[in-house]
Amino acid sequence: TAGSLVVDQGQTGREAFVLLDGTVTVKRNGRKVTTLGPGDVLGEMSLLDHGPRTATVVCDTDCTMLVLEQRHFIGVLDDLPGLGVKLLATMAGRIRDLDRKYYG
Repeated sequence: TAGSLVVDQGQTGREAFVLLDGTVTVKRNGRKVTTLGPGDVLGEMSLLDHGPRTATVVCDTDCTMLVLEQRHFIGVLDDLPGLGVKLLATMAGRIRDLDRKYYG
């Protein structure tokens, strides 16, 4: 539902999400970082490293998401290798953006 909190920065996370329909806003420390849409992955860092959420995510519109629970994550990647590729591409893009931001 529009306005719903999906991920809260600083909280422990045990799942990642694949946005199937709708859009969400990602904020870090209260500042907008980006808007994500269908096909985008969110919450993956906590799923992989068991650390706290690095951003807050709120639905801009009604959203449909695939929830990937930590305990099923490896099995899902085995069954859907394309999802693993998407996840790696997402993370590489975020690292590249940070590199560009801090090092030009």
